[in-house]
Amino acid sequence: MKKLILSAAVLALTACQSEPAEQHPDVTVFPAASVVTMTGEGDVATAVAIRQDKIVGVGNLESLTAEFSGSSIDESFKNKNILPGLIDPHMHTMLGGLFYAQPFAPPWPMAMPGGMTNGFDTPGKFHARLAEIVAAAPTEQEVILAYGFHNLVQGDLDRKILDRISPDRPLVVWHYSGHDFYLNSAAIEFVGVTPALAETYHGVDLYPDGELTGRIYEDAVMNVFDGIAPHVFRPQDIARGLNTYFAIMRNSGITTTADLGYGIFGRENENATIGAFWSMEKNAFRLYLIPEHRAFTREFGDDAPKVISELVSGDRPAPAPVLPRVKFFTDGAFYSQTMRLSPPGYLAGQSQGSKGLWVTEPGELYAIMRPYLEAGLSAHVHSNGDAAQTETLNAFQEAREAGLNNDFVVEHGGLFTDAHTTQAADNGVMLSAASHYVHYMGEAYEAPLGKDRADRISPLGELSRKGGIVTIHSDAPLAPPDPLLAASRHITRKTLSGSAYEPEQSLTPYDAMEAITLDAARALGLSSELGTIEIGKKADFTIVDTNPLTIDAENWDSIAIWGVVLGGKKRPLN
Repeated sequence: MKKLILSAAVLALTACQSEPAEQHPDVTVFPAASVVTMTGEGDVATAVAIRQDKIVGVGNLESLTAEFSGSSIDESFKNKNILPGLIDPHMHTMLGGLFYAQPFAPPWPMAMPGGMTNGFDTPGKFHARLAEIVAAAPTEQEVILAYGFHNLVQGDLDRKILDRISPDRPLVVWHYSGHDFYLNSAAIEFVGVTPALAETYHGVDLYPDGELTGRIYEDAVMNVFDGIAPHVFRPQDIARGLNTYFAIMRNSGITTTADLGYGIFGRENENATIGAFWSMEKNAFRLYLIPEHRAFTREFGDDAPKVISELVSGDRPAPAPVLPRVKFFTDGAFYSQTMRLSPPGYLAGQSQGSKGLWVTEPGELYAIMRPYLEAGLSAHVHSNGDAAQTETLNAFQEAREAGLNNDFVVEHGGLFTDAHTTQAADNGVMLSAASHYVHYMGEAYEAPLGKDRADRISPLGELSRKGGIVTIHSDAPLAPPDPLLAASRHITRKTLSGSAYEPEQSLTPYDAMEAITLDAARALGLSSELGTIEIGKKADFTIVDTNPLTIDAENWDSIAIWGVVLGGKKRPLN
């Protein structure tokens, strides 16, 4: 009997051994010098397996080929490093197309597909550059527009200065922030604005005699934009601008980005433009849209939350996927010194003597957000100044106390006090920080803000140490759409002069990498799909020659990028 049982066991074992292993011809294994998974500090593999557009295995070549018999091995990256697809979680599509369609006169170098442009870092250099732009403009061009002015670097600017540069032809200078225009006398006449505009809008500067200085800003800018748009934003210019802008993004290894302001330039206009110039297949990055509250309220009134939900579900068409999130504004802009400050306000610069601007009046933000939150939509709030941070964080806390568990994200976050970072961390508020505030403006802002407040620009290290989730965005075109460069800026805290600005606020290299991968995905509500290299997530990778975590952060911007894998498809730059 024992012999019969043993024989049966042997036969069964033999049968099992002779059964062919399950084959996986639809799986591809990519060996690499390293696979930086971002699933935990120190977690590194040497191969990743994908099936179609999903990751199915992470480990080494031997283990994955054993697990997936019959899979193919693609050695394209055997000497390269595989990162999770890099994410820039806040950019502006239309603004990028508009800015890159115009001649530049920026205060510091700006990104281009082949490198950086020159910056014009003194008033004299800036005025000379404007004169070049005027001289080069075709005689038939009705309005001359130049982009890139910043008063804290390039000095004061008003209609009198612009009249000396362009006495007869309409000249409009667009502030680097995108929130201000400066017009010469001919442009003021061309657009048809008068001092009476100041009775309706705060953003209209007047001389002591009541005449326009030429500076029109914040909500008043549409009075200028509407007048010049047909003359300077021609379709062929927008096409050139967007193609340039998208090429910069692709060259930076971005696999995912989000437009934080869908609708601001008119939903139909944006639908047509994005639909014509972007597709994942053509541009090799994912683009998501986040609607802007004021634009949708103007178009749809109280139905705005319902309409946004329909866009998210696909019941209404959109030119790119719409995320279940909404953007709001608390205050003005960091770069243009209109962010809202606590007393005593601005101590120097073009906003000296003021406290900046509220976009949403104090105490109103939660009530405005609530219908969207109750519709299941999360909130991203443009909030820069320290006074604005108090309002924004109090509104988020009020929502938490009402039992609302939506995602809350502070966008830009120019200034945070110690109390603000604690309140943000305690309420699960994420910070999506602007990448270049410290680099461009740390030193320049010391006089307008005073040293104590200037020391609190983008305190990412402090918030991270308190357990807050921190990501970094370019706000492109206002800074290079280059995640590795952005991350390095918040490790080194280097300014334009080369000094380290409040280095105790630095991120660690791993936290900085997390800020452009996993935490960026969290800030967009996409962490179940993107941000790490692990089974079940999308096969989105950025392929680089060097693992950033093995070199000094100062050199991250020089890391060579091969291209990306997007949805399982190789998309090399060359």
